[in-house]
Order: sequence, then structure tokens, then C-alpha cells
Amino acid sequence: MSIREAASERRRRAAAGTPSPLRSERVRTVYAGLLTAILDHRLPPGTRLPEDEIGAAFGASRTIVRAALQALAHERVVVVEPNRGAQVAKPTVEEARQVFEVRSLLEPRAASLAAARATKADITALRRHLKDERDAMAADDRHRAIALSASFHIRIAEIAEHAILEGFIRELTSRSSLVVSLYWHRPDTICERHAHSALVDALAEGAADRAADLMRSHLVDLLSGLDFSRPLPQPRSLAALLGPR
Repeated sequence: MSIREAASERRRRAAAGTPSPLRSERVRTVYAGLLTAILDHRLPPGTRLPEDEIGAAFGASRTIVRAALQALAHERVVVVEPNRGAQVAKPTVEEARQVFEVRSLLEPRAASLAAARATKADITALRRHLKDERDAMAADDRHRAIALSASFHIRIAEIAEHAILEGFIRELTSRSSLVVSLYWHRPDTICERHAHSALVDALAEGAADRAADLMRSHLVDLLSGLDFSRPLPQPRSLAALLGPR
């Protein structure tokens, strides 16, 4: 984790008022494994997530599993219900539209701020990130492409150095990742190379208004690339987590 990322994480925790549940390597391992299975559709929306079964799958204690589920619930990828346990979230079409609507309000502002504050090191890091995105798309690695696309938007929010704004964008991008993994139908929906590249160029030039306009149109295009008519995959046994990808 870079100095900027570490500072950003501290600001996010302070803004939330609670410590991060991802407090140990074992928690992060379970969190990452579950998130990957969810975005790969091996754990479709509505799938129950019993702590004991997850613990057996990962060789982890219930305490570790509970912390990982809390982290996923904080990002709205998992829903934890009193006396019923956890299950994979089921984003509705209306929720998906609302998530992108809020993103289109917040992220142009973050892009504008980032354009005024981005350093040469920030731009270099973003261009490396663009290469990783291109590599993931070329390899048809959908999970990595979705994760990198979300991370790109979070990186811009970090550069903006606005803790509250960053916290909201982190949550929204996590929710968007689940929406995109369920409803995407265009290969460029996940990670539009030209849109991200143009954004980086605007940040490098300090063009705040152009960066905001590019971000806004990019998010509108992302939403237009989703197909809400397709049925959601049906919940399956948690044993799917152990199956081949």
C-alpha cells in the first residue's frame, strides 16, 4: 500500500467512525475469495453464506469469516440480516440505476478536484493502471477487469483528496461492480479504454472542467451498456465456491 493509499484508508476509517473489518491477512483472504466468487457468478445473488461452511472452505474461524462478511456488507455486496445470517445482495434494476445516478453526481466533482491536484507520480501510476486494464481485457479476465475498472475510479477519488467524497465513491463502486458483473453485455462496458485514457489525459493537463465532463459522459455510457432485461442467475449451494472457475 502506498503512502497515499494508507493515508486515504485512515481518512476513510475516520469518516466512517469505525475501524476497518479487513484488519488481518486472513480476513482479507476470505473477503477476496468471496468477492471473486460473487463477481464470477459462482455465488449468485440470494445465495446464503453460512459462516460455518465458509469457515470450512477457507480453513478460517467464524470470527474471521464474520469480519470478512461485515466488510462485504459495508460495501453492499452482501446483506446481513438479524437471525437469518448473510446472503449475496440482489441489486434491483432501480437500485442499479440509482447507484449510477449518484455516481454521475459525485464522480465528476472528484475528477475536477483530481485534475487540480494530480502529481506526475499520480499520472504515471494511472497510466500503468490503464495498461493493466488493457491486459485484463485482452486475457478475457472479467473479474480482474471489473476490479481494475472500479479501482481506477477509486484512484481518482484518492487523488482528489476529499475524504468524505472518497468514502461514498468507494461504496458506490463496489455496488456497481456487482451490478456490472450481473448485467453487462458489451465487452467495453467493464473498462472502456478510450474513456479512461481520455480522463487520464485531462488530469495530466489539469483540465478540471474537461475531466468532469468526461467522467459524467463515461458513467452515462457505462449505464447504457448494461442489459437489465436479462434474468439474474439463480442461487446455488455454497459448495459452488469450491468448484472450478
